[in-house]
Amino acid sequence: MRIGQQPGGDGAHGSSATALADRFTGPGLPSRLTRRTLAYVALTKPRVIELLLVATIPTMLLADRGTVDIRLILATLFGGWMGAASANTLNCVADADIDKVMKRTAKRPLAREAVPTRNAFVFGVVLGLGSFAWLWWQANLLSGLLVVATILFYVFVYTLGLKRRTSQNVVWGGAAGCMPALVGWSAVTGSIGWPAVALFGVIFFWTPPHTWALAMRYKEDYRAAGVPMLPVVATERAVTKQIVVYTWLTVLTTLALAPATGVVYAAVALVAGAWFLLMAHQLYAGVRRGESVKPLRLFLQSNNYLAVVFCGLAVDSVLGWDTIGSFFG
Repeated sequence: MRIGQQPGGDGAHGSSATALADRFTGPGLPSRLTRRTLAYVALTKPRVIELLLVATIPTMLLADRGTVDIRLILATLFGGWMGAASANTLNCVADADIDKVMKRTAKRPLAREAVPTRNAFVFGVVLGLGSFAWLWWQANLLSGLLVVATILFYVFVYTLGLKRRTSQNVVWGGAAGCMPALVGWSAVTGSIGWPAVALFGVIFFWTPPHTWALAMRYKEDYRAAGVPMLPVVATERAVTKQIVVYTWLTVLTTLALAPATGVVYAAVALVAGAWFLLMAHQLYAGVRRGESVKPLRLFLQSNNYLAVVFCGLAVDSVLGWDTIGSFFG
């Protein structure tokens, strides 16, 4: 969103809310009401919004280094959650036709007609307006505008513009998933500083290897739906080579942030980066040797990598120690 939404990468097994809704199959009004409520929750792709937490809180702590403003953090998370939920819901509306074709997404609410399309559209728009109003009230106008820009970019540029037209869809469409860094920073400072831009870059470069690894596993789904994800139109060797390139760019961008942080973040970024690079190179080497590879492992572990890096940033920021850059100032 992804504010908190990564193009195409909404979990290998579908929405947890959808799975939970499938358990409520008993007769009677309470069951129907529960299923309908959970269907609306599933529209927001709650598992995807985890990225919002991973990116926003550490960014805010870095922007307000050494200080923890719980009220502002919670307010920003709530506003960001509504924005991400809006973008994900409107994405479901726009992608309802291909979601019915793909096995991985066939249980989404609109694909199985659990929610009327018109209701889902209104739900998404209301969430978006609520997100803007909330962030303007609780933080500042810039944060609210950034959320609106994210929703519009994700729906119109990625979903309606890029996704079905180019194999580079997740590269440029992934910019939507980077916005929590800018929103979190602007909520604290009222502006956009270069550390926020660097964190934006980390998620931007991380998105392609993360998403392409998933698409390698489900490329037949994407092919059936007519979505030209890179693994659909390129060889496995070409895809994994690109995964290695973007993994290097991700790790180098995390290290570029080191001058604005302390030794804790720098150490975590270095060690986690070496681990992430090892995984990417192992995948590429396996494909080159003609082995049967498991790209889903890289997809899942890439989530852990990003979480570790941002958690390291959060700890470093709360400690409030002198930044590495101050030693060279």
